[in-house]
Amino acid sequence: MTTSLPAPGLTIGELEANYPLYCKAMRLLIREGKTIAKVRRTVCWQRLEILHNCLPTQYREPDYLFALLQRELSAGL
Repeated sequence: MTTSLPAPGLTIGELEANYPLYCKAMRLLIREGKTIAKVRRTVCWQRLEILHNCLPTQYREPDYLFALLQRELSAGL
C-alpha cells in the first residue's frame, strides 16, 4: 500500500466536500473504458485513497469503489 499525502493546503474537510466529485470522475473514467491501472494514476484515485486512509470507517477503498461503479455501469443503472 502506498502512503499518499494531501496536496499542500488541502484539508480533510475539503477532500470530504469533494468526495462526490471524485466518485463522478471515477465513474466517467470507467464509462470511457479506462483500465484500473490507468485509473490508479489519476488525481481522483489519489484523493479517494487519502480519504480511505484517514477515515477508513467512513470511506471505502478506491479498489472497492472501482469495482462497485464498474458493476453499476455494466448493469445499466
